[in-house]
Amino acid sequence: MLDMTKKAPAGPPREGTAAAVREAARSSAPPASAPKPKRRNYTAEYKLRIVHEADAALASGEEGAVGKLLRREGLWSSNLTEWRRQRDRGELAALAAKKRGRKAKKDPLAEENERLRRQVARLEAELRKAETVIDVQKKVAALLGETLSAPTEEDFERGRKR
Repeated sequence: MLDMTKKAPAGPPREGTAAAVREAARSSAPPASAPKPKRRNYTAEYKLRIVHEADAALASGEEGAVGKLLRREGLWSSNLTEWRRQRDRGELAALAAKKRGRKAKKDPLAEENERLRRQVARLEAELRKAETVIDVQKKVAALLGETLSAPTEEDFERGRKR
């Protein structure tokens, strides 16, 4: 019969087991803060040079010449494909690096001008409504034979608080 009272020998856990993974997680120090990788930007001249070199490598007939070029420069074949498309469309300006992120807004002065125009239009509409109300009040007062006093500052203040 097996003796179940004895523990396993106190050595490192076998590789690949859950215990080994836990032990590695406990013992590993937090990784040192490595510099954040930067996105590579390519100039239009560089892109055109690589496209010309790739075309020359294809024309040479040497097997694997384009792959050798891409490995030497650290590029993907998709880079070369996209740059060829841009060249074929005549988008020399498109070969330049593009600014990433949100596009710049329109002219801030134009936006402010448009906002102020909308505000003026709204206030003019409110003024027309107020003038209509005043005209109606004058006509009602004339019909009833009452005279209305001129509005005071206090009347204007009460009107703004509504």
